[in-house]
Amino acid sequence: MPQYMLILHDDLAALQAISPAEMQRVIERYQAWSETMAAKGHMRGGEKLRDASGRHLTKPGGTLVVRDAPYAEAKEVVGGYFLIEAQDYDEAVALSSDCPHLALGGRIELREIEPLG
Repeated sequence: MPQYMLILHDDLAALQAISPAEMQRVIERYQAWSETMAAKGHMRGGEKLRDASGRHLTKPGGTLVVRDAPYAEAKEVVGGYFLIEAQDYDEAVALSSDCPHLALGGRIELREIEPLG
């Protein structure tokens, strides 16, 4: 069965407006959604990415350049991902449509994984 990655793009302004108590409720909704997807046999993995840490790598002219990322002035960053299995894009969209990330003002980039080899 095809696998799809849900790349979770965070709206930083929306996240900063959430109280710690509300953030705890949001985390609980993510956990419940993940457990439901796993119980239905669709969840294959997923993780939250650390806030405000990472690196951008480029190699212009053959010289490695490493920069801290994400940028402080960014309005949106990738905050995490889920890996699911679905029959096709239509089912992947249906399965993703109630992901709590969308209720936070975030955006989900849905991409099919192309197996190598």
